Amino acid sequence: MATVHISEAEAASDFAGLMVRVRAGAEVVIENDASPAVVLRVAAESPLRRLSESLRLAREHGSIVTLDGGFAADLEAVVNGHQEPLESSWD
Repeated sequence: MATVHISEAEAASDFAGLMVRVRAGAEVVIENDASPAVVLRVAAESPLRRLSESLRLAREHGSIVTLDGGFAADLEAVVNGHQEPLESSWD
């Protein structure tokens, strides 16, 4: 997406709309008296990867690893907010 130049007044009048454009990939230059004052852009791509994406990548690279029942139970405990340390055979 292209770089967008707007005034401070325009940015203030529709900040929510401005953020929608930034999240969509636009770089927004907010100007003060026609001089660039601030540049808004997405800070960084999310470092997180969904489990489904990790599994897809593993299959694409020929992995035959399967997830056992212990992993499924641990994952369910994490999702449900389990507070105690999880048992692991990796320790």
